[in-house]
Amino acid sequence: LRDPFGFRPLCIGYIPLAGQPAHVIASETCALDTVHANFVREVQPGEMVIMDEHGVHSVSFQASNKHAMCVFEFIYFARPDSILKNCELEDARIRMGHELAQEAPVDADMVVAFPDSGTPAAIGYAEAAGIPFREALMKSRYINRTFIQPDQSLREAGVMLKLNALPRSIRGKRLIAVDDSIVRGTTSRRIIERLRAAGASEIHMRISSPPMRYPCFMGVDIGSTKELIAAGRSVDEVRRQIGADSLHYLSIPGLIRAIGRGTAQEFCRACFDGSYPVPVPQQLEMDKMQFEMPLKSDHVPGPPSPQLAKI
Repeated sequence: LRDPFGFRPLCIGYIPLAGQPAHVIASETCALDTVHANFVREVQPGEMVIMDEHGVHSVSFQASNKHAMCVFEFIYFARPDSILKNCELEDARIRMGHELAQEAPVDADMVVAFPDSGTPAAIGYAEAAGIPFREALMKSRYINRTFIQPDQSLREAGVMLKLNALPRSIRGKRLIAVDDSIVRGTTSRRIIERLRAAGASEIHMRISSPPMRYPCFMGVDIGSTKELIAAGRSVDEVRRQIGADSLHYLSIPGLIRAIGRGTAQEFCRACFDGSYPVPVPQQLEMDKMQFEMPLKSDHVPGPPSPQLAKI
Protein backbone atom coordinates (compact mmCIF):
# COMPACT_ATOMS: atom_id res chain seq x y z
CA LEU A 1 0.00 0.00 0.00
CA ARG A 2 1.36 3.38 -0.97
CA ASP A 3 0.20 6.43 0.94
CA PRO A 4 -2.29 8.79 -0.78
CA PHE A 5 0.29 11.56 -1.24
CA GLY A 6 3.00 9.25 -2.54
CA PHE A 7 5.56 10.49 -0.02
CA ARG A 8 7.69 7.35 -0.38
CA PRO A 9 8.41 5.30 -3.51
CA LEU A 10 7.10 1.81 -4.18
CA CYS A 11 7.42 -0.29 -7.33
CA ILE A 12 6.38 -3.62 -8.83
CA GLY A 13 8.61 -6.06 -10.69
CA TYR A 14 8.57 -9.65 -11.82
CA ILE A 15 11.07 -12.45 -12.22
CA PRO A 16 10.46 -14.39 -15.47
CA LEU A 17 10.41 -18.00 -14.32
CA ALA A 18 9.19 -21.06 -16.17
CA GLY A 19 5.43 -21.16 -15.87
CA GLN A 20 4.07 -18.26 -13.81
CA PRO A 21 6.40 -15.32 -13.11
CA ALA A 22 7.28 -14.40 -9.53
CA HIS A 23 6.20 -10.88 -8.64
CA VAL A 24 8.25 -8.53 -6.48
CA ILE A 25 7.42 -5.40 -4.49
CA ALA A 26 10.25 -3.03 -3.54
CA SER A 27 10.73 0.55 -2.43
CA GLU A 28 13.39 1.16 -5.10
CA THR A 29 14.20 -0.26 -8.52
CA CYS A 30 17.77 -1.10 -7.44
CA ALA A 31 16.30 -3.89 -5.29
CA LEU A 32 14.71 -5.37 -8.42
CA ASP A 33 18.10 -5.36 -10.13
CA THR A 34 19.61 -7.28 -7.22
CA VAL A 35 17.23 -10.22 -7.67
CA HIS A 36 17.25 -9.96 -11.50
CA ALA A 37 13.63 -8.82 -11.62
CA ASN A 38 12.15 -6.73 -14.43
CA PHE A 39 10.60 -3.39 -13.52
CA VAL A 40 6.87 -3.22 -14.30
CA ARG A 41 5.68 0.10 -12.90
CA GLU A 42 5.48 2.28 -9.81
CA VAL A 43 2.66 1.72 -7.34
CA GLN A 44 0.47 4.81 -7.57
CA PRO A 45 -0.36 7.01 -4.57
CA GLY A 46 -3.38 5.58 -2.75
CA GLU A 47 -3.01 2.17 -4.41
CA MET A 48 -2.76 -1.25 -2.76
CA VAL A 49 -1.24 -4.19 -4.63
CA ILE A 50 -2.50 -7.62 -3.54
CA MET A 51 -0.68 -10.83 -4.43
CA ASP A 52 -2.57 -14.05 -3.71
CA GLU A 53 -3.41 -17.42 -5.23
CA HIS A 54 -5.60 -15.68 -7.77
CA GLY A 55 -2.80 -13.51 -9.12
CA VAL A 56 -1.84 -9.87 -8.67
CA HIS A 57 -4.56 -7.26 -8.22
CA SER A 58 -4.70 -3.52 -7.73
CA VAL A 59 -6.98 -1.90 -5.17
CA SER A 60 -7.43 1.83 -5.67
CA PHE A 61 -8.34 3.85 -2.61
CA GLN A 62 -9.09 7.54 -2.66
CA ALA A 63 -5.79 9.18 -3.54
CA SER A 64 -5.08 12.78 -2.67
CA ASN A 65 -5.64 15.36 -5.38
CA LYS A 66 -2.18 16.62 -4.50
CA HIS A 67 0.88 14.40 -4.85
CA ALA A 68 3.82 15.19 -2.62
CA MET A 69 6.70 12.78 -3.12
CA CYS A 70 9.59 13.56 -0.78
CA VAL A 71 12.10 15.53 -2.82
CA PHE A 72 14.87 14.27 -0.53
CA GLU A 73 14.49 10.85 -2.16
CA PHE A 74 16.05 12.42 -5.25
CA ILE A 75 18.76 14.22 -3.27
CA TYR A 76 19.90 11.61 -0.73
CA PHE A 77 17.58 8.86 0.47
CA ALA A 78 17.22 6.69 -2.62
CA ARG A 79 20.26 4.94 -4.05
CA PRO A 80 21.81 6.60 -7.12
CA ASP A 81 21.27 3.44 -9.19
CA SER A 82 17.50 3.63 -8.66
CA ILE A 83 14.91 5.17 -10.98
CA LEU A 84 12.07 7.32 -9.60
CA LYS A 85 9.35 8.90 -11.74
CA ASN A 86 11.29 7.67 -14.78
CA CYS A 87 14.29 9.68 -13.57
CA GLU A 88 17.72 8.04 -13.18
CA LEU A 89 18.93 9.40 -9.85
CA GLU A 90 22.66 9.36 -10.62
CA ASP A 91 21.99 11.59 -13.64
CA ALA A 92 19.67 13.87 -11.65
CA ARG A 93 22.31 14.37 -8.97
CA ILE A 94 24.95 15.18 -11.58
CA ARG A 95 22.54 17.77 -13.01
CA MET A 96 22.18 19.24 -9.51
CA GLY A 97 25.92 19.85 -9.66
CA HIS A 98 25.54 21.51 -13.07
CA GLU A 99 22.88 23.84 -11.67
CA LEU A 100 24.98 24.57 -8.59
CA ALA A 101 28.00 25.54 -10.71
CA GLN A 102 25.84 27.99 -12.66
CA GLU A 103 24.34 29.50 -9.51
CA ALA A 104 27.53 29.71 -7.44
CA PRO A 105 30.78 29.82 -9.44
CA VAL A 106 34.05 30.35 -7.59
CA ASP A 107 37.75 30.28 -8.52
CA ALA A 108 39.39 27.11 -7.22
CA ASP A 109 42.00 24.48 -8.05
CA MET A 110 39.85 21.37 -7.67
CA VAL A 111 36.39 20.06 -6.87
CA VAL A 112 36.13 17.44 -4.13
CA ALA A 113 33.19 15.46 -2.80
CA PHE A 114 32.00 14.51 0.65
CA PRO A 115 31.72 10.78 -0.15
CA ASP A 116 29.68 9.05 -1.11
CA SER A 117 26.44 11.00 -1.32
CA GLY A 118 28.10 14.20 -2.52
CA THR A 119 30.04 12.55 -5.35
CA PRO A 120 27.53 12.79 -8.26
CA ALA A 121 26.88 16.49 -7.64
CA ALA A 122 30.63 17.14 -7.31
CA ILE A 123 31.22 15.46 -10.67
CA GLY A 124 28.47 17.61 -12.18
CA TYR A 125 29.92 20.79 -10.67
CA ALA A 126 33.38 19.96 -12.02
CA GLU A 127 31.95 19.25 -15.50
CA ALA A 128 30.04 22.52 -15.64
CA ALA A 129 32.81 24.65 -14.12
CA GLY A 130 35.70 23.10 -16.06
CA ILE A 131 37.61 22.49 -12.82
CA PRO A 132 39.27 19.11 -12.15
CA PHE A 133 37.49 16.67 -9.86
CA ARG A 134 39.81 14.92 -7.41
CA GLU A 135 39.44 12.55 -4.48
CA ALA A 136 40.46 14.33 -1.29
CA LEU A 137 38.76 12.11 1.26
CA MET A 138 39.00 8.38 1.75
CA LYS A 139 35.94 6.69 3.23
CA SER A 140 35.80 3.64 5.44
CA ARG A 141 33.18 1.22 4.12
CA TYR A 142 32.44 -0.07 7.62
CA ILE A 143 30.77 3.01 9.12
CA ASN A 144 27.03 3.62 8.75
CA ARG A 145 25.46 6.87 7.56
CA THR A 146 26.14 9.52 10.21
CA PHE A 147 22.99 11.52 9.38
CA ILE A 148 20.73 8.76 10.74
CA GLN A 149 22.68 8.02 13.92
CA PRO A 150 20.38 8.69 16.92
CA ASP A 151 22.92 10.45 19.12
CA GLN A 152 25.11 13.50 18.47
CA SER A 153 28.21 11.91 20.01
CA LEU A 154 27.74 8.87 17.75
CA ARG A 155 27.42 11.13 14.72
CA GLU A 156 30.63 12.99 15.56
CA ALA A 157 32.54 9.79 16.26
CA GLY A 158 31.21 8.33 13.01
CA VAL A 159 32.55 11.25 11.00
CA MET A 160 36.01 10.95 12.54
CA LEU A 161 36.14 7.21 11.88
CA LYS A 162 34.55 7.30 8.45
CA LEU A 163 36.64 9.85 6.54
CA ASN A 164 40.32 10.67 6.24
CA ALA A 165 41.90 13.46 4.17
CA LEU A 166 44.66 13.00 1.58
CA PRO A 167 47.27 15.74 2.28
CA ARG A 168 49.30 15.15 -0.91
CA SER A 169 46.23 15.90 -3.02
CA ILE A 170 45.04 19.04 -1.27
CA ARG A 171 48.01 20.78 0.38
CA GLY A 172 48.04 24.44 -0.68
CA LYS A 173 44.96 23.99 -2.91
CA ARG A 174 41.73 25.98 -3.11
CA LEU A 175 38.90 23.47 -2.81
CA ILE A 176 35.26 23.44 -3.84
CA ALA A 177 33.78 20.86 -1.47
CA VAL A 178 30.40 19.49 -2.58
CA ASP A 179 27.87 17.66 -0.44
CA ASP A 180 24.22 16.77 -0.97
CA SER A 181 22.94 18.54 2.17
CA ILE A 182 23.76 20.02 5.55
CA VAL A 183 21.41 18.77 8.25
CA ARG A 184 22.95 19.20 11.69
CA GLY A 185 26.33 20.45 10.47
CA THR A 186 28.24 17.66 12.20
CA THR A 187 29.76 16.13 9.07
CA SER A 188 30.53 19.45 7.37
CA ARG A 189 32.29 21.01 10.34
CA ARG A 190 34.44 17.97 11.13
CA ILE A 191 35.45 17.36 7.52
CA ILE A 192 36.35 21.00 6.95
CA GLU A 193 38.58 20.81 10.03
CA ARG A 194 40.29 17.75 8.55
CA LEU A 195 40.75 19.38 5.15
CA ARG A 196 42.34 22.46 6.73
CA ALA A 197 44.59 20.29 8.88
CA ALA A 198 45.68 18.53 5.68
CA GLY A 199 46.75 21.86 4.16
CA ALA A 200 43.82 23.17 2.09
CA SER A 201 44.24 26.93 1.61
CA GLU A 202 40.55 27.68 0.91
CA ILE A 203 37.38 25.61 1.28
CA HIS A 204 34.24 26.70 -0.55
CA MET A 205 31.20 24.60 0.39
CA ARG A 206 28.58 23.96 -2.28
CA ILE A 207 25.41 22.07 -1.32
CA SER A 208 23.24 20.42 -3.98
CA SER A 209 19.99 21.09 -2.10
CA PRO A 210 18.36 24.11 -0.42
CA PRO A 211 18.92 24.79 3.30
CA MET A 212 16.90 22.52 5.62
CA ARG A 213 15.06 24.85 7.98
CA TYR A 214 11.97 22.89 9.05
CA PRO A 215 11.36 19.50 10.76
CA CYS A 216 9.89 16.52 8.95
CA PHE A 217 6.58 14.98 10.03
CA MET A 218 6.49 12.39 7.25
CA GLY A 219 8.71 9.70 8.71
CA VAL A 220 12.22 11.19 8.80
CA ASP A 221 14.01 11.50 12.13
CA ILE A 222 14.19 15.30 12.20
CA GLY A 223 11.58 16.26 14.75
CA SER A 224 12.76 19.69 15.85
CA THR A 225 14.24 22.86 14.37
CA LYS A 226 16.85 22.60 17.14
CA GLU A 227 18.43 19.74 15.16
CA LEU A 228 18.80 21.84 11.98
CA ILE A 229 21.81 24.11 11.67
CA ALA A 230 20.10 26.30 9.02
CA ALA A 231 16.93 26.89 11.08
CA GLY A 232 16.91 30.50 12.25
CA ARG A 233 20.34 31.20 10.78
CA SER A 234 21.44 33.05 7.67
CA VAL A 235 23.65 31.30 5.12
CA ASP A 236 26.62 33.33 6.35
CA GLU A 237 25.95 32.29 9.95
CA VAL A 238 25.92 28.64 8.86
CA ARG A 239 29.15 29.24 6.95
CA ARG A 240 30.82 30.53 10.10
CA GLN A 241 29.46 27.61 12.15
CA ILE A 242 31.00 25.02 9.82
CA GLY A 243 34.20 27.00 9.18
CA ALA A 244 34.01 27.36 5.37
CA ASP A 245 35.38 30.28 3.35
CA SER A 246 32.12 30.48 1.40
CA LEU A 247 28.83 28.57 1.32
CA HIS A 248 26.09 28.30 -1.28
CA TYR A 249 23.02 26.09 -1.44
CA LEU A 250 21.20 25.04 -4.60
CA SER A 251 17.92 26.92 -5.03
CA ILE A 252 14.55 25.15 -5.11
CA PRO A 253 14.03 26.11 -8.81
CA GLY A 254 17.51 24.77 -9.62
CA LEU A 255 16.74 21.54 -7.79
CA ILE A 256 13.46 21.04 -9.65
CA ARG A 257 15.15 21.75 -13.00
CA ALA A 258 17.77 19.12 -12.21
CA ILE A 259 15.14 16.50 -11.36
CA GLY A 260 13.26 17.38 -14.54
CA ARG A 261 10.03 15.66 -13.48
CA GLY A 262 7.15 17.99 -12.68
CA THR A 263 6.90 21.27 -10.79
CA ALA A 264 7.89 22.15 -7.24
CA GLN A 265 4.24 21.78 -6.22
CA GLU A 266 4.35 18.05 -7.06
CA PHE A 267 6.99 17.35 -4.40
CA CYS A 268 7.07 17.62 -0.63
CA ARG A 269 9.72 20.26 0.03
CA ALA A 270 8.51 21.24 3.50
CA CYS A 271 11.94 20.80 5.09
CA PHE A 272 13.14 23.62 2.82
CA ASP A 273 10.26 26.11 2.76
CA GLY A 274 7.78 25.01 5.44
CA SER A 275 5.02 24.25 2.89
CA TYR A 276 3.66 21.06 4.45
CA PRO A 277 1.23 19.06 2.28
CA VAL A 278 -0.76 18.03 5.39
CA PRO A 279 -1.69 19.98 8.54
CA VAL A 280 1.10 19.93 11.14
CA PRO A 281 1.25 21.27 14.71
CA GLN A 282 1.52 25.02 15.00
CA GLN A 283 4.13 24.38 17.66
CA LEU A 284 6.84 22.73 15.55
CA GLU A 285 8.79 21.66 18.63
CA MET A 286 5.93 19.27 19.53
CA ASP A 287 7.09 15.72 20.07
CA LYS A 288 6.94 13.80 16.80
CA MET A 289 5.27 10.82 18.45
CA GLN A 290 2.30 12.99 19.41
CA PHE A 291 1.79 13.86 15.76
CA GLU A 292 2.70 10.62 14.02
CA MET A 293 1.00 8.19 16.45
CA PRO A 294 -2.61 9.31 17.15
CA LEU A 295 -4.29 8.00 20.29
CA LYS A 296 -6.24 4.78 19.94
CA SER A 297 -9.38 6.67 20.93
CA ASP A 298 -8.99 9.05 18.01
CA HIS A 299 -11.48 8.39 15.26
CA VAL A 300 -9.73 7.79 11.96
CA PRO A 301 -12.24 7.45 9.10
CA GLY A 302 -11.69 4.43 6.93
CA PRO A 303 -11.13 4.55 3.16
CA PRO A 304 -14.02 4.33 0.72
CA SER A 305 -14.94 0.92 -0.62
CA PRO A 306 -12.16 -0.06 -3.04
CA GLN A 307 -12.56 -1.29 -6.57
CA LEU A 308 -10.60 -4.45 -7.38
CA ALA A 309 -8.79 -4.42 -10.69
CA LYS A 310 -6.50 -6.95 -12.33
CA ILE A 311 -2.96 -5.66 -12.87
